[in-house]
Amino acid sequence: MDFFSNWEQLQQACAACQRCQLCKTRHNVVVGVGRPDAKVLFIGEGPGENEDLQGEPFVGRAGALLDKMLNAVDLDRSRNIYIANIVKCRPPQNRDPLPEEQEACIGWLRNQVALLRPKIIVCLGRIAGMRLIKPDLKITKEHGLFFEKNGVAMMATLHPAALLRNPSQKPGAFEDFLKLREKIKELCPETYTSR
Repeated sequence: MDFFSNWEQLQQACAACQRCQLCKTRHNVVVGVGRPDAKVLFIGEGPGENEDLQGEPFVGRAGALLDKMLNAVDLDRSRNIYIANIVKCRPPQNRDPLPEEQEACIGWLRNQVALLRPKIIVCLGRIAGMRLIKPDLKITKEHGLFFEKNGVAMMATLHPAALLRNPSQKPGAFEDFLKLREKIKELCPETYTSR
């Protein structure tokens, strides 16, 4: 996969991608949203139906919950973070992305990480955490813990869609966001001073 040195080229190339079967059923390629110089990167597993239709990650009910949790710790997708997914096209019926689909798509995410050079990556859910932090990650036990990989602080938290299904887990997930706020103040306090 080619490396693109600016966001516009990356966006265009990604929009034309046909590396796996998901290109046949998508409406939109969901590349990502946020500040192109953000130091905090959130990564989900893949777009759902609303995201596929609108071309932006986390815009349905789960997205509304994510935005609420972000706002509680003074983060905002248009102001000081970036949000992406492992796969850029919706898996049919919102199933988990297959390993070969993740593999076909991971280069786009690597390119995004190279352009952003984040100091903190937050994996939203089990799939992203297992792919990016460690294959045996136990999301219910290890959410909110920070791991360091290649000089980047990485944490997994419960996926907002899982919180909608199990509201009793919301307090634990909110604790993760409070820990995240402290880590941002420690590693990249400019996140809170950018416009």
